[in-house]
Amino acid sequence: MKLIILDRDGVINQDRDDFVKSVDEWIPIEGSMDAVAFLTQAGCTVAVATNQSGIGRKYFTVQDLTEMHAKMHRLVRQAGGEINGIWFCPHTDADGCGCRKPKPGMIEDILERFNAQASETWLVGDSLRDLQAIDAVGGKPALVLTGKGKKTLSQHGHELPEHTQVFDSLLDFSQYIMQENAAPDAV
Repeated sequence: MKLIILDRDGVINQDRDDFVKSVDEWIPIEGSMDAVAFLTQAGCTVAVATNQSGIGRKYFTVQDLTEMHAKMHRLVRQAGGEINGIWFCPHTDADGCGCRKPKPGMIEDILERFNAQASETWLVGDSLRDLQAIDAVGGKPALVLTGKGKKTLSQHGHELPEHTQVFDSLLDFSQYIMQENAAPDAV
């Protein structure tokens, strides 16, 4: 099984400096729903791992988050894709939890749930902390230049984990995975 873990804000949907707080503020990035559909059609299991400290900061509730995720599921399914699970950390940095990226707690839980090998698992994110979380378990980091991705590359390019691959968007990443999957069949 090929497991792909996606960060949410800035990768799947538009990010906001003041947090995505409601279903109305949850707006997909152009091409991201198709990207998840392409990954699904390529036989990938798709999971989401997202820091949501807005809950801990009382900017929105778990119910608000559930409504945002229901919208995301609906739009992904309409495009022909499937998200097989969503993990979120509601904590702030001050809570010192083990699940908030860059700590690998969520990633470890996802790997265990799907019985996946870290070395074969991608995490697609737009921030250094996303890439550090997958690197901590020996997985494959992919930086997208949507969301905070361009800023991450310009400010932290020298800190990116070794072997980080950079893509313009989740859609471009999905095309890479589809070509990678097709390559052995073409030989």
